[in-house]
Amino acid sequence: MSYPPPQGGYPPYGGQSPQPGYQQPPPGQYPPQQQQGYGPPPGQPQGYGQQPQGYPPQGPPPPHGYPPQGQYNQHQGYPPQQAPYSAPPHSPYPPQQQPYGAPPPPHGHYPQQQHQQQPYGAPPQGQYPPQQHQQQQPYGAPPQAPYGAPPPQPYGAPQSMPTLPSPGYDPNRVVQFDATGAADQLRKAMKGFGTDEGTLIRVFAHMPPEQLPVLKSTYQQRHHRSLEDDIKKECSGYFELALVSILRGPLAQDVWCLNRALKGAGTKESLLDDVLVGRSNADMRAIKTAYQQTYHRSLESDVRADLSAKTERLYSMILAANRQEDSTPVYPQQVDADVTELHRATEAKAGTEQLTVCSILSSRSDGQIRAIAQAYESKYRITLEKVILKEFSGHMEDALIRMVRTGADKAMRDSVDLEECMKGPGTKDEMLVWRLVRIHWDRAHVGQVKGAYRVKYGKDLVQRVRGEVSGDYERMMVAMLE
Repeated sequence: MSYPPPQGGYPPYGGQSPQPGYQQPPPGQYPPQQQQGYGPPPGQPQGYGQQPQGYPPQGPPPPHGYPPQGQYNQHQGYPPQQAPYSAPPHSPYPPQQQPYGAPPPPHGHYPQQQHQQQPYGAPPQGQYPPQQHQQQQPYGAPPQAPYGAPPPQPYGAPQSMPTLPSPGYDPNRVVQFDATGAADQLRKAMKGFGTDEGTLIRVFAHMPPEQLPVLKSTYQQRHHRSLEDDIKKECSGYFELALVSILRGPLAQDVWCLNRALKGAGTKESLLDDVLVGRSNADMRAIKTAYQQTYHRSLESDVRADLSAKTERLYSMILAANRQEDSTPVYPQQVDADVTELHRATEAKAGTEQLTVCSILSSRSDGQIRAIAQAYESKYRITLEKVILKEFSGHMEDALIRMVRTGADKAMRDSVDLEECMKGPGTKDEMLVWRLVRIHWDRAHVGQVKGAYRVKYGKDLVQRVRGEVSGDYERMMVAMLE
């Protein structure tokens, strides 16, 4: 079926809520959605900067699970959200934001704030534990630090709830399970003459990251062999690269990619950006600790040695892990102040105060960046991304663009990244493997990326990958997407 043009921006003052995004069902196929205990009633506008509804979630919930749903306290700062179209009732996954290219809101219009409405730019319901006994900061409260410096508190509000590490980024979290069957199947698949690649694909394509340490230790105990060494011996090419990248797990794979990006002559900027830009504070700290333990050098010192001038300053800000937490509410007055400061540092003067822009974007949460980008376009009639393209160049431009895209729509960002690996003559196979492995750890996100890709390019992502690669390499890539 065809998809309606994406509707976007802010709803008119007192108007209707935005249209659902990716994979909206045709009229008449689904009964009206009932309120699930979370989400403003139909007809009420969403919070300015709030992540609108979008891709239908796919796949099982993350291993950490989600907080109980259907219970909402107006003082917690987490209002409920309505279930997205095509999601089953009480869907555990949060709705996603509006795709790129959506029109900005009417000039100067902000949605009406409702008493039980989600705070402006707050994170999607269900991803973070609710905050207890917190009062919302009144409008107009002054920021707690000068612009360009990460505020110690979320714009003077009570302490926000720290974002938990992503699955696979907490070395102390290992899911115990009986890996005997999988270990024996893998050994049988690689023993003797020939290799049963289908078994390797079946075992590795969807294994949760917290189970990999148990699988590796069980394989070693039962067969007195290294699973990674056996895979490297029995497989080859990009199929081997994909299997070993998965076997390392997301944290060790990020550390390996950083070493690859910084090693030798020149810096592989795209790989560095993929791993570090837009990460949560918890993930960034885990990456820095693992890098130090693996290579006995600090990641900060290696980055400083490879980068220079203002780009090195930008990455020092990124590595500081001082972003606002995802649970931090977003207040319109503070967003407007950030927008004014960004404009003053770029279009409003000759020359660009690059470090001011870097400081603001590297210290704000995804929800805050999303609200800033929407408000900037509404106020100045140009997207923040276009401003960055005009005022910056080179690696700094690429990193800042990635920050904005991460805040605006992670699924669309990742769909564009995958297409970048496949478009034009030849396929950037290594980047395709690394990016698809990084995406595949979150099964719900995989479904959102596929939906975003179809909206952006009008094609099926799985079929696009099939047309670019072949053999066992193709089978592995497709298995991670399905």
